[in-house]
Amino acid sequence: MIRELRTMIEEEWIEGWGYDEGKLKEGRAPNRQDLDKVSKDKPIVVTRTCGHIISVNSKALSIAGISKDTPDPAGGKIDRDKNGEPTGILRESARLILLNKMPQLSIEENASRLAELTKSLYAHGITAITDLMASHKPMDYVDIYTLARDKGLTQNVVLYYMWHDLKMNPILNEENTDRKNPIHIGGVKLFADGSVSGRTAWVSPPFLGDEDNYGISTTSENELLEAAEYAKKHGVQLVIHAMGEQAIDLIVNTFYGKEAWLQDGPSIRIEHAAMPTMQAIDRAAEMGIAFVPQPIFLYAEIESYLNNLGSDRTKTTYPVKTMLNSGIPVAFSSDAPATAWADPVNPFVGIKSAVTRVAYDGTNTGDTEKIDVETAIELYTRGAQYITRLPNVGQLKEGYRADFIVLNKDILEVSLDEIDKISVEATFLKGELVYLKEGVPSI
Repeated sequence: MIRELRTMIEEEWIEGWGYDEGKLKEGRAPNRQDLDKVSKDKPIVVTRTCGHIISVNSKALSIAGISKDTPDPAGGKIDRDKNGEPTGILRESARLILLNKMPQLSIEENASRLAELTKSLYAHGITAITDLMASHKPMDYVDIYTLARDKGLTQNVVLYYMWHDLKMNPILNEENTDRKNPIHIGGVKLFADGSVSGRTAWVSPPFLGDEDNYGISTTSENELLEAAEYAKKHGVQLVIHAMGEQAIDLIVNTFYGKEAWLQDGPSIRIEHAAMPTMQAIDRAAEMGIAFVPQPIFLYAEIESYLNNLGSDRTKTTYPVKTMLNSGIPVAFSSDAPATAWADPVNPFVGIKSAVTRVAYDGTNTGDTEKIDVETAIELYTRGAQYITRLPNVGQLKEGYRADFIVLNKDILEVSLDEIDKISVEATFLKGELVYLKEGVPSI
């Protein structure tokens, strides 16, 4: 009866994911008037590709209790028209006013959806995953992934729990942080700002054409230190989302001169690190703070970057070569599904972007920061292992797990422009074949 009721409730909501206004004819995000044309009776929620912004209709605003008199929450913004009325666009923490009102999938449904991803992940050669949005409520992510494993998910999983959740539910212990477990908690996660493409990253100078918009700051020095103390207590990593200059500076300056607590990997990791200043790069290198940029962003979201930053500033974002030359620990990731690319987990698209610094439409995204193929591969493998602290993976050597893939072409020999056309023919986990591409003879 409960399952049937939940299904009925969910059918009353219309949800969408993945719009990028840079690719829309109107050049803007959909607002409540646009979505009201679809339905005024059912709540509609459409999430921007970055995941930091949602567009909703009038019914959804009503359910959330958002009106002209609703103040902006800390770390968030309710967009308003010239009369002060909400436009239906909710940024950063303002999203949660509505999202917390939405019906939730059951643990069974969540686990089944995760298990269904197993084959497609292996088809891209992915044998381990990280989830940086884990929480304890309304259901514990350890429980979700454990059930997904019972249903067929066989990739190793490292979870990073949101700090605001851990403050209320301090669940970390020796068992769930044990890295020998195929599913374990690897760190504490915070957000320091939003996204570049959504104009919510905490930047300096301001966004192009909007001299008053420096983005949104979503944390503080005190909160960073409090979360770090908890991470240190439990021997896990502190992971902070930061894209803009001011957000990255806040993190690096907060921890500059403080002692690291992990010996086998970085104690602090900045996710994205899109626009670091040279001082932040130098200090991060000195402190051993890791950066995890995503090459897919510039490749897939070039329109938004050009509109928000301009060409010259875009070319200086994600300065991977400078990071590496400065001695910063670096790894690549996909950040899936929070990208505008239809196949967001594909590492070969990310490699192509990193080694060419050319977007999908041919735009130069800063060729002085491109790296070679061997380095890009290493940042997806050995570099990722070091930063996530997953034991015994990332290399083919004695004492390590025999996780490896077979490609249809030699990635070191093909043209750089053709790297994204490479496909995985077979994936092995611990030396056992777990994926074979259709039509490929038995290996």
